[in-house]
Amino acid sequence: MELIVLNDGAYQLVPVTKQMMEHMSLLVNELDLFDLCDILRLKLTTYHDYPVNAHVMNDGSGDFYGCIMK
Repeated sequence: MELIVLNDGAYQLVPVTKQMMEHMSLLVNELDLFDLCDILRLKLTTYHDYPVNAHVMNDGSGDFYGCIMK
């Protein structure tokens, strides 16, 4: 699974690492890509309403756009 991040006008695919999943307890038997993507978005981003209306990565790497599974 990879995150789609917009940084300086270019989209990048950022692999999901074990460090990103640290301190997460998933107590669900079945978890699909959309659920996991939402959980990672809530953990790794901060929503900025004005002026950008985007989920910005907490580490400053860009704007979160979604997830993709290869």
